[in-house]
This record gives sequence, C-alpha cells and structure tokens, in this order.
Amino acid sequence: MRDLGAGFGHLLNGQRWVARHGKQYGFGLLPGLITLVLYAAALTALAIWGTDAISWATPFADDWSSPWQGLFRGLLTALLFALGLLLAVLTFTAVTLLVGQPFYEALSEKVDADVSPEGTAPESGLPFWRDLWISARDSLRILVRAALWGILLFAAGFLPVVGQTVVPVLGFFVTGFFLTEELAAVALQRRGIQLRDRLRLLRSRKLLVWGYGVPLGLAFLVPFVAVFLMPGAVAGATLLARELLGEESESGRAREEAPTLSAAPADPSAPSAPLPPRP
Repeated sequence: MRDLGAGFGHLLNGQRWVARHGKQYGFGLLPGLITLVLYAAALTALAIWGTDAISWATPFADDWSSPWQGLFRGLLTALLFALGLLLAVLTFTAVTLLVGQPFYEALSEKVDADVSPEGTAPESGLPFWRDLWISARDSLRILVRAALWGILLFAAGFLPVVGQTVVPVLGFFVTGFFLTEELAAVALQRRGIQLRDRLRLLRSRKLLVWGYGVPLGLAFLVPFVAVFLMPGAVAGATLLARELLGEESESGRAREEAPTLSAAPADPSAPSAPLPPRP
C-alpha cells in the first residue's frame, strides 16, 4: 500500500514543479488546448447524433412497445457516450503528447536535470523525426490495447449488478495504467526503453502506477482540468519513471540553495583545547 501513496506523491510533486517553473507550464498548456477543442467537437457530435446512430444500429427494436424501446435505446445511447468518454480520457494523453512532443520532451528533460544530483538529463541521441515516429507508433499500439479493454468493459457493462459496480471501478484502474504509461513514456523512451520493456516495468509496480494514474484519470473526467494538469502530469511521470528505474533524485532547489561546507585545515600551531579534569 505504500506504493499507492508514493504514486500519488509523484502526481502532486509534478504539479508543484510546474508551479515553480511558470515558463515551462505556459508552453505545456498549448498542446492540451488544441487537443481539447478537437475532443470537445467529437463528444458534442456524439451527444447530438448518438441517438440516431443507436436507432440505426438496432432496427429489431423498431416494433417494440413503449416504454421498452425508449429504455433500451436510451441505455445503449448512454453506454455509447460513456464509452466515447472513456476512450477520450484514454486517448487524450496520447494525442496531446503527440501534438506537443517537442514541448513535453523539453519539459521532461528539465525535470530530470533539476532533480538529478549531477544536474544532467538522459538524451535519446535520435533525430527529432525519429523520436516522433517512435512516439506515434507506440501510442497507436497503446491505443489499440486501450480500445480492446474499452470494448470488453463496454460489453461487461450489460451484466446485472456487476456491470454497474465492478466494471466502472475496473475501468478507472485500466485508465490509470494506460495514462501512466503514456506519460512516463516521454522519459522512458528518451532512455531508450522499448514499449514492451516499459509495460513490463510498469506491471512490476502496479500499486505505484495506480496511485499515480487513477487519481489523474478521475481528474481528467472534469471538463478542462486535463489541459491544466497535463504539464504537471508529464513532470510527475518523469519523477515516477526515475523511481521505477531506481535513479537517485533530489530537490533542484535544495541543490542550488544548500551551502557548501568545507572543513578548514587544522593549524598545527594553534593550541589544543584543554582536556576536562579527571574525576
């Protein structure tokens, strides 16, 4: 259970880091704002035409009597919108990271350099277009996995009782895991860690991952919150990645402000302090 608290601590520390670095925070908001507009338009279209889509997909219910037809199609419409919202939460991070690759890469490097005892940050050594291609390819693979989980949970939502209690909880844990993977990938990919190894690394500390990702996923459900939390989420995921890899971290502010103590050389001509009297 200690890992749950540690994961949540990284989430808070990431937000604190960007709060102290206003310039990085400002640049980090731009990709999220662009992605938010796109997703808001898609969800609005789903809300407007979702009922028509369900009616088209369920012609067998045309002859059902009231109120069963309305209840059935209303439930499917609600589930369709819930699925769309879940996929939006799962994919928002991937799309935002792809749009803001140079912004978040620079932010993650600055976090690494700030908390590293040596004041340095790992670099991939790859050209920008290569990093972008790897990020897009891995994001697509994660999205496929997330979509499969989303479809499975959507189908399980029809189960009596379980679909209304257990399935939503499982959905948040799945969302939290994939959110953390996408965010931590910025720092881990820069260290040359491939997707398969990243997933294995995250599965080895699931409580740490859930402690970070589940609260973040819940926060992302609130409109507009995801945009403002994204820069800090990238910063916190970088701190989490360092813990997963066992890399030493320290406060950059503490490193800058800590006084340097040096021992003065002993003066052989100085008189020694008198010994206390023997009892």
